[in-house]
Amino acid sequence: MKPRILVVEDEPSILDNILYSLETEGFEPHGCATGGAARAALRDGSFALVVLDVGLPDTPGFELCKEIRRGSNLPIIFLTARASEVDRVVGLEICGDDYMVKPF
Repeated sequence: MKPRILVVEDEPSILDNILYSLETEGFEPHGCATGGAARAALRDGSFALVVLDVGLPDTPGFELCKEIRRGSNLPIIFLTARASEVDRVVGLEICGDDYMVKPF
């Protein structure tokens, strides 16, 4: 069984590239463009990892991370254009497991 990865990214071209890369590496990726869609996916399925954009159109990624953390220890990697040290610290302090800055 392939590990399932939830990718939450609102930029279609970036989402498509990440999903393609994960699939070619043997994962089963599921993509969402909004926090609402991510919540629904998390309710309906189990995932091994969440790759989470900070700047989503409906929910800040930091807030979604906090929601996920209330009920799960699911690993979360932030993927964002926000490169400031403050954002990195916030992301890791709210229990993100890693913080990657675009472009990568």
